[in-house]
Amino acid sequence: MRHTYVHENMIDYMKSFRYDAHPMGMLVSAIAAMSTFHPEASTSLHGEQIYDDPKMINKQIFRLVGKLPTLAAIAYRHRIGRPYVYPNQELDFTGNFLFMMDRLSETAYTPNPALVRALDIIFILHADHELNCSTAAVRQLGSTGIDPYISVAGSAAALYGPMHGGANEAALRMLEEIGTVDKIPAFIEEVKAKKRKRAKLMRKTADEVFKIMGRNPIIDVAVELERIALSDEYFIKRNLYPNVDFYSGIIYKSMGFPTDFFPVLFAIARTTGWLAHWREQLLQGTPIFRPAQAYDGESAREYVKMEDRVDSSAASAGEGAFGAGKANPRKL
Repeated sequence: MRHTYVHENMIDYMKSFRYDAHPMGMLVSAIAAMSTFHPEASTSLHGEQIYDDPKMINKQIFRLVGKLPTLAAIAYRHRIGRPYVYPNQELDFTGNFLFMMDRLSETAYTPNPALVRALDIIFILHADHELNCSTAAVRQLGSTGIDPYISVAGSAAALYGPMHGGANEAALRMLEEIGTVDKIPAFIEEVKAKKRKRAKLMRKTADEVFKIMGRNPIIDVAVELERIALSDEYFIKRNLYPNVDFYSGIIYKSMGFPTDFFPVLFAIARTTGWLAHWREQLLQGTPIFRPAQAYDGESAREYVKMEDRVDSSAASAGEGAFGAGKANPRKL
């Protein structure tokens, strides 16, 4: 492994966060700060033409992929009050990450190979998945010509949101809320009233982790819930199946990662996907993003004095913004 070390000033910067700072907040800030540590990569300073050179593109990719685990490990150890651990370049990507997370005073500490392999699988499965919110963010930010550090920081910020990067955390909390297998039927009925392959591989990985770390009883709830979802007509008709987040949260929890650290793990894996999109867009010369907007409000209106205005919501109840039976003339 190369490009894993961070500048000592970056370490000082990370130390400046409060003891209880959210690890994802630390990571997003640190990624953005990396832009100032590598001024030669700044398009604001040197112009967009610097990325006409493929070597310049690849150098930033190597740096981001290599340093993300280091920054993540620093954020984790900062939270628990342990000294930061420098990277071990004799280990592979995931092994080095777990080394920086867990090493204490051992002179020859080596992470458990089975846990390294399990985390490898999760990272691969999380590397890229369609044009989701954070991936769209990196493409949109990248289209402005800004450097990849700021672009990836923006994507990580999007991943910070509980509706996106917090999906595996939400899945785990859901399973913990259900609690036991016998409560699943009631939960299923509640879901109905209110309104793939990756998951199978993740379940297999969970079993491998349990052999080392001990079985998490919440897995029984997950397995039974999956069985019902795959056989219940309600879920089948709506193509609702357990996804990769369904089991990843259980695996992370079993490996000892705190729940609020899950998005950080997600970001480490997804950085490779974000940068693949950034590179592709850069080489294609994609112009700046400016999504089309379709106005869906009121049509032209006469000005009415404040004292003459009334609440028209009751009068227009049941009608669209353009009157009964009228469609938006500007709708695409």
